[in-house]
Amino acid sequence: MTLPEPQDVFADPAARILAYLDFFRAEVRRKAGGLPDEMLQRVVVPSGWTIPELVEHLVHMERRWLVWGFLGEDVPSPRADRRADDTWVTERPIGVLLDALDEGGRRTRRIVAEHDPDERARVGGMFGPADELPTLIGILFHVMQEHARHAGHLDIVRELLDGSTGEQ
Repeated sequence: MTLPEPQDVFADPAARILAYLDFFRAEVRRKAGGLPDEMLQRVVVPSGWTIPELVEHLVHMERRWLVWGFLGEDVPSPRADRRADDTWVTERPIGVLLDALDEGGRRTRRIVAEHDPDERARVGGMFGPADELPTLIGILFHVMQEHARHAGHLDIVRELLDGSTGEQ
């Protein structure tokens, strides 16, 4: 999958963001998949996370913002990707996590198909009545920047682990 071009971004910004999200999820899958377990469990950055912990965070982050935040649906353990000290955690194998990441993407696409980009998030779940409720397009933008930032982190970790760079 190649990086989407930003042309016509204003014609349908939600569709453009979904294309970028698909790209970043595919990059996470490519960079995290196929590594031996010993590399997956290695910590190479001072903040102390492993590749599976980063993927778990992305799964929970997207669900938090779109399902719990925008839809206001009850989400069991919305912060299960974090320990009490706010560091990331997971007990799930990478294959399960990558499948959960893809399923989250499919759920995001369904939400976007069923709602107007300017629709405001529901009160409840992640947002309370005193909060300024973000729009769906605002939430999508936040989720996209999280995926982009963490895909970049994963690029650096892979380079440190095995020398793989860029689109290798």
